[in-house]
Amino acid sequence: MTDLRQKADANRAAFARIVAACLPFADAATTELPLSRLLRLSLFQVSVGMTTVLLTGTLNRVMIVELNVPAVLVATMVALPFLFAPFRALIGHRSDTHRSHLGWRRGPYIWFGSLLQFGGLAIMPFALLILGGLGTGQEWIGLVAAMVAFLLVGAGIHTVQTAGLALANDLAPEHARPRVVALLYVMLLVGMLISGILMGLILADFQELKLISVVQGAAVLAIVLNMIALWKQEAQDLVLTSPSKPRQPFQESWAGFVAGGRSGRLLVATGLGAAAFSMQDVLLEPYGGQILGLSVGQTTGLTALWSIGTLVGLAWSARRLNRGAEPHRLAGHGLLLGVLAFAAIICAGPFASAPLFCAGVTLIGLGGGLFSVGTLTSAMALARDGRSGIALGAWGAVQATAVGLAILTGGAIRDLVSALSTTGLLGPAMSQPFTAYGVVYHLEIGLLFAALVAIGPLARYAPAASQVPSNQRFGLADLPA
Repeated sequence: MTDLRQKADANRAAFARIVAACLPFADAATTELPLSRLLRLSLFQVSVGMTTVLLTGTLNRVMIVELNVPAVLVATMVALPFLFAPFRALIGHRSDTHRSHLGWRRGPYIWFGSLLQFGGLAIMPFALLILGGLGTGQEWIGLVAAMVAFLLVGAGIHTVQTAGLALANDLAPEHARPRVVALLYVMLLVGMLISGILMGLILADFQELKLISVVQGAAVLAIVLNMIALWKQEAQDLVLTSPSKPRQPFQESWAGFVAGGRSGRLLVATGLGAAAFSMQDVLLEPYGGQILGLSVGQTTGLTALWSIGTLVGLAWSARRLNRGAEPHRLAGHGLLLGVLAFAAIICAGPFASAPLFCAGVTLIGLGGGLFSVGTLTSAMALARDGRSGIALGAWGAVQATAVGLAILTGGAIRDLVSALSTTGLLGPAMSQPFTAYGVVYHLEIGLLFAALVAIGPLARYAPAASQVPSNQRFGLADLPA
């Protein structure tokens, strides 16, 4: 009988190891936060990923190619959601110190953020059709409505994601929090991958009615996913949210964070790298459509390639950091991969090589994943004395703000160079259709080298990486999108 029990215990242990190997984040589940509840909570990340793909992977291509909207207007609208990025740290701080008679801190922010996200997506397709001259009404009405829609969506996804990640940290035990938030970030990428493939298939044969169905279907699905994720997750705590409880001023928390010397250089490197990897967000799909002749479905599928590259970068980063790699050097390796990626994309146009273009898109995701993980891990090291929220919030705010500015700048430069090359002011050699895109991609390579210069001293003077593999699991704590 004893031998049978020992064999049964050994079999259960072996089965548990197999499950852990097949499900890398199975160890994120705890008694307090079971895996089923954790996966349900992660649905808000799927919602954010779906909306992100819709904005940056589908609508920008449709507006530029099918609706003939100037790229500078498209870039402006796609960049509008990032106007709320600098307020991510403030949103997190306010949800930390939220005063309510209902006893909930995170739930109200997720709920109202979901309403903003739903409202923006609901009116967006009609505004875009009017803007493109396919609806009833003046084009300026469509422009104003489209800008309002993008602003609402931006405010919604930033609020939902910031409060959702904070809720995940509240629910998970301290030892499991890094793995929990790592799982949430992976679910964000999975949401982008799945929605990118599905939207590409649906819009393979573009029609205005299909566009309306996709966008408004995404609006309904977003609020349903967010409400399922939030349902019965946060417990009421009337003491924690008491209106009489003192609230620490945001200015004091921020002043304590920026007092360190390394934090400023890290934020500069983060901003430059994020801008370098994101300036092409509004241009890759039009580049594939206009220069390489790819369809709407094929260009929307580029987001899936980017997601695959990012997931590989995440796994590679986790493996290297667990083996004692230095995070600043890891970020530098991501920047070098970005240089190779944009070189491949630049060469894809003159050679009319779609495979080379797809390889470059995948490398952008891989390099961007390594860079994001490296800089985030460095930001985590700065989170001391209870300043984790402000440190990681500042990292997310700088990254998202740089992304928004880069998207706007990339679209403006593309339109300006295109106009100059069309009139012949740049000479015969620069009058090719891919010239305007090539200028932007070369600028991104320059920004990547600038980010290498900024992060170099941090890697140089960082403590030597441990040569002994660490037993601590790698996790992405409080990672914004």
